[in-house]
Amino acid sequence: MLHSPPPWFRTARLGLLANQASVGESLRNVKDLIREAGGRLACIFSPQHGFYSEKQANMIESANGRDDGLEIPVVSLYAETREPSPEVLEKIDILLVDLQDVGTRVYTYTTTMGLCLEAAARRGIKVVVLDRPNPINGMEIEGNTVNEKFRSFVGRYHVPMRHGLTPGEFARYIQMEENIDCELEVVSMEGWRRNQYFDSLDLNWVFPSPNMPTWDTALLYPGMVLLEGTNVSEGRGTTMPFQLFGAPFLNQKEIRNTLEGSGLQGAVFRPIAFEPAFDKYRGKTCFGFQIHVTDRKRFKPYRMGLSLLQAFCTLHPDRFRWLDPPYEYEWEKRPIDILIGDASVRSRVESGDNLENIESDWQESLDTYREKHAACLLYPE
Repeated sequence: MLHSPPPWFRTARLGLLANQASVGESLRNVKDLIREAGGRLACIFSPQHGFYSEKQANMIESANGRDDGLEIPVVSLYAETREPSPEVLEKIDILLVDLQDVGTRVYTYTTTMGLCLEAAARRGIKVVVLDRPNPINGMEIEGNTVNEKFRSFVGRYHVPMRHGLTPGEFARYIQMEENIDCELEVVSMEGWRRNQYFDSLDLNWVFPSPNMPTWDTALLYPGMVLLEGTNVSEGRGTTMPFQLFGAPFLNQKEIRNTLEGSGLQGAVFRPIAFEPAFDKYRGKTCFGFQIHVTDRKRFKPYRMGLSLLQAFCTLHPDRFRWLDPPYEYEWEKRPIDILIGDASVRSRVESGDNLENIESDWQESLDTYREKHAACLLYPE
């Protein structure tokens, strides 16, 4: 929160993009803290999953509502319209953004923030981002950047899968990269360093979405989210989403042998069986694994995700398949292609191409990203 609110805080009509995880040290929501500090909230905007993070993923929309305590509207930005309308923006002077991101490109809160920046620029509205930590640290960067032809709601901006930015830094980057003519201010954190993981902070983790129950779920997410584009369960419908994977047809022995021979480091795959309560294979026994990260400095989640996909393609060509659209408001392209951000990567994984060769081919674009994003960083190592 703003420790010493600027003059506009008590005079401007404020909009707030937030959800139930937007809390202060007291675990009280930012909307209530703003009111008590004298701010004039006129409207709340909610991202995917709804203000209370109660909605599941992939086009399960949330409706507009009303905050009865504040007596102001709550406008859903995960519905037929995914950016603030001009009519709603006319009611505010400044938009505050307070969302906990998880450091992965396909987590849609940064896309929603970017769409808000673009809409605010068209209306001449200032945006203020109340920054929060990247829970999986701000040093590690991994994966290909988005191919222009595969931009989508899960990949609107040209960043790698694990982007190494805080929400405030992400806003600065896309403003620069997309030439968004919007007045942007980032209220930076005190004391956070880029090499910190969330468990080194004296903070409570509040789940920002229904399948992100713990901070270390976010450490697996850059790779495990790829399974959303397949017929292998990523653990939705269990108490450990993105920490488990499996399907009724998986051969655990062959999968484990393949993964152990793939050069992955920093993780152990422990064989398990589970029955999802909803989503893929509801009520059916899935054979798979729980992923235990044993050395997070060596662990490369995106590399792991591609290794899993390649193992499924190789060992179960008759049962494994890519899911068809729609997925996150894309009606033609395969979900896996917009998740990866490039159909050629999927094609090469499918054909059994060496993953090191695939990674080396995106290294130049990754180096370019590193050079560009350096100008937007706000915190030391």
